[in-house]
Amino acid sequence: MCGIVGYIGTKDSYPILIKGLHRLEYRGYDSAGISLITSNGDLVVYKAKGKVSSLEHDTADKDISGTIGIAHTRWATHGEPNATNAHPHYSESHNLTLVHNGIIENYKPLRTELEKNGLTFHSETDTEVLVQLIEYMQITHQCDTVTAVHLALKNVVGAYAIAILDKRNPNQLIAARKGSPLIIGVGKGNSTAGEGNAEFLLGSDATPIIEYTDQVIYLKDEEIAVLNRNGKCAITNLDSIQQTPQLQTLQMSLDELEKGGFQHFMLKEIYEQPNAIRTCMKGRIDPQNHDILLSGVIDHRDRFLNAKRIIICACGTSWHSALIGKYFIEEATKIPVEVEYASEFRYRNPVISKQDIVIAISQSGETADTLAAIQLAREKGCFVYGICNVIGSSIPRNTDSGTYIHVGPEIGVASTKAFTGQLTTLILFGLAIAKVRQTLDEQLFHQLVDDLMLIPEKMQWTLEHSKGIEQFARTFTYCKNFIYLGRGYNYPVALEGALKLKEISYIHAEGYPAAEMKHGPIALIDEEMPVVVIAPKRGLYDKVVSNIQEIKSRKGRIISIVTEGDTIVKNMSDYCIEIPDTRDSYAPLLAVIPLQMLAYYIAITKGRDVDQPRNLAKSVTVE
Repeated sequence: MCGIVGYIGTKDSYPILIKGLHRLEYRGYDSAGISLITSNGDLVVYKAKGKVSSLEHDTADKDISGTIGIAHTRWATHGEPNATNAHPHYSESHNLTLVHNGIIENYKPLRTELEKNGLTFHSETDTEVLVQLIEYMQITHQCDTVTAVHLALKNVVGAYAIAILDKRNPNQLIAARKGSPLIIGVGKGNSTAGEGNAEFLLGSDATPIIEYTDQVIYLKDEEIAVLNRNGKCAITNLDSIQQTPQLQTLQMSLDELEKGGFQHFMLKEIYEQPNAIRTCMKGRIDPQNHDILLSGVIDHRDRFLNAKRIIICACGTSWHSALIGKYFIEEATKIPVEVEYASEFRYRNPVISKQDIVIAISQSGETADTLAAIQLAREKGCFVYGICNVIGSSIPRNTDSGTYIHVGPEIGVASTKAFTGQLTTLILFGLAIAKVRQTLDEQLFHQLVDDLMLIPEKMQWTLEHSKGIEQFARTFTYCKNFIYLGRGYNYPVALEGALKLKEISYIHAEGYPAAEMKHGPIALIDEEMPVVVIAPKRGLYDKVVSNIQEIKSRKGRIISIVTEGDTIVKNMSDYCIEIPDTRDSYAPLLAVIPLQMLAYYIAITKGRDVDQPRNLAKSVTVE
């Protein structure tokens, strides 16, 4: 949600900043802006509503010189999406500009106080309040900009990642964060405290940085960084105590950020799933001994041996993977599992104890509600386990243990490979605990491990046999509603399939347990209602067949996901997609792929922007 890019060095900053904004488009935004200290010493701001391309068009005849600058993509929170509310924002004197991710919760009383002292505001944003406050502190305390930033941030309540330019100091870029991610890229050839010509970059995540360096510093909460052109990076906390920056190497390649010949990132990421799951399992399965090696569990064996309950906190697609994980973990470990929306968990007073384990799941590792749930769990003395994709993100830094899903960057807003990566990780997690607690027969354990290793190959088969979806998806271009049905392990898959369709096609869709049709939703069935039924041969197959018969008798149109070779459901369906046979608990890893493709091709026929659907952000870092 929102995106920050910054640069200070010897190169022209504008091309780097614009390219960085394009890299951050996947996060979701409605306006964009850039601020530069030009070669003439002017501090300029250019802003535009809409896409980054609109900003490029508007700056075509402007002065874009200079080797220092900050840029931003905005997802509106305070104030409507327009050029006035877009970032960067000037201070009153126009000596400072600032970009900001997050929400300043006490911006209204701060603004009122500043207005009483004669300051004028031009936007509706909390961000303009922050830059005005910094300059006000600078004037009233007769201090430099860095000190003013410290003073201002001590007076704000909320979350922020900020970058600041000062017209009077073109050799310095200031950054700070609390509750919203910010990464410092250290230019190749210079160290965090070196001398001479150097360059630093800023990014909300690694995507705008990786092209220039793989050496980064993950700024921590309530840290302020001063990046100087001479190569020095000074980091302090809000109490002005010097911090020692830790340089880390990014595990990402530039190729992973390109479409690789696919029309959209979403389609590319759907097709990446077999290899992504192989990578997710790599080093965690011992094929010779049919064993699971998950260090996050092994290193805390006693915690899992004595656990009384597991609570999984997640949002959106991650919540759906958690539901499937619940079924598997309970079955394998005999530990009761609860699944909570992180946004609800954080605002009630849950009954949890030190013997409970809380699992936090998030693709980005920066989801605000999930991070708040972690904080609550830690305050209650729980052991917290993180499952996320982005190395170095906030969740792994704030949990006791955890596992990266290692599926590579996911650029499409609608999650695909992260879902299957999370689910695979939860299966590995369940098997690892079952081994510790000895709750599975040894032969069954080995079979479960062996069957899991076959999933990437079966995913590939599914992709190759799902190409017909592109043709029949056109039939549903003008549908207003969809219903998705599944039972057991496949009920959460129905929820996920419905979510994918809603996210990228804007068609209303709902997922239900198939048996719940008779408790209300069956009233919606007619010849205009497409019903997607997940009906693999194993599990509650006969029950699902009965549910399909009820739908057909009311003229509902059936799209089914069935096991290869099935004829019963296939003959009852208007459209049918096959998946390979696998055990019931692993079927979601295969069944979700045709649902992802169905959503994709319906959205394409409707002319939707599937990688950047309206109103959505990849990483929800604010409430």
